[in-house]
Amino acid sequence: MAVKVILEKCKGCTKCVRSCPFTAITMENKKAVIGIACTGCGQCIDACPFGAIERAEEAPGPADLSEYHGVWVFAEQREGKLMQVAVELLGEGKKLASVIGCELCAVLCGSGVENLAGELFEYGADKVYYGDAPELKQYTTGAYTKAIYEAILAYKPEIVLLGATHIGRDLGPCLAVKCSTGLTADCTRLEIDPETKGILQTRPAFGGNLMATIVCPGHRPQMSTVRPGVMEKAERQPGRRGTLIKLDVKFQEGDIRTKVLEVVKSVREAVSLTDAEVIVSGGMGLGKPEGFQLLKKLADRFGGSVASSRAAVDAGWIDHAYQVGQTGTTVKPKIYFACGISGAIQHAAGMQNSGLIVAINTNENAPIFDIADIGIVGDLYKVIPAIMEELDKYPEA
Repeated sequence: MAVKVILEKCKGCTKCVRSCPFTAITMENKKAVIGIACTGCGQCIDACPFGAIERAEEAPGPADLSEYHGVWVFAEQREGKLMQVAVELLGEGKKLASVIGCELCAVLCGSGVENLAGELFEYGADKVYYGDAPELKQYTTGAYTKAIYEAILAYKPEIVLLGATHIGRDLGPCLAVKCSTGLTADCTRLEIDPETKGILQTRPAFGGNLMATIVCPGHRPQMSTVRPGVMEKAERQPGRRGTLIKLDVKFQEGDIRTKVLEVVKSVREAVSLTDAEVIVSGGMGLGKPEGFQLLKKLADRFGGSVASSRAAVDAGWIDHAYQVGQTGTTVKPKIYFACGISGAIQHAAGMQNSGLIVAINTNENAPIFDIADIGIVGDLYKVIPAIMEELDKYPEA
């Protein structure tokens, strides 16, 4: 907390409440109370006529930042299968570790998944910290936070990376709070400052209209969640080995406040946009939800997947699981067809790194053409059938 109230001096005049630009001060029992929205701007200190508000001492950072070494990657797994985002983080983590001159490590939690350590070594991890316990078989916030936090305390990593998945978005903030450090969420680029050797964490801000680069100079570890599908996957080296370190994970009553009673899987069609090599995506230019049936025919011809813009999802034409963009999935297929999509910056942020971008739109001034490798101005209901007709001439392709 940046400021504090001296209760003995507070008279309950409420001048501090009126002065706060962030509505961070409330009155309880005629005494001022500073809330978590406080930014430490000091307006209330100047406004208080009784000297009842003063700056609080900042919480001390780590005694010696030089004690922290190594890049850690959270190796997310589900039902004994390593998630692709972990492979992407290992690829990016290796680059960061090589610049800093330190080891690349993975932290793995689960029950009976020690075999995944071998995969992690082959994908570049020098060490794997493995927490094995029945309580870790399925993800729960309390169990995973405790296991990894204790490992961080014991081994002091300099950088900790997590995927910005449902699990990573939940786990990352909990670890950051426990470690009294910062967390940059949903990063799309990571670099090492050549002078300080600290990590430069870049993420979209203001709805994707600008990119913000964030640093954490005074606390360790430096923590980031990284958007899936953005970083290059690590190359697998069969037979590569490393050091396995088993964590001493023990739980007591009250450590885990939630219990998984049952896992109910959705019966809807599985969507894996991050693994698709060809994506045929549609927007409001389809004119109607039935247009996705045509897109699916083209996608099936390539063995690919259908996707959509946010506008089509908001219109109720297709499920959110198919959404590509700033608030959807980031993809990097070999071929990306943008059909009836204008190319707003929020959508472009999720697909602009595709291998080949083919845009089909009736508006020749649509922004999508600025990033497309091939632009076709025309009615998609005529263009796509023509493309499939040509493809049918080469059935072996």
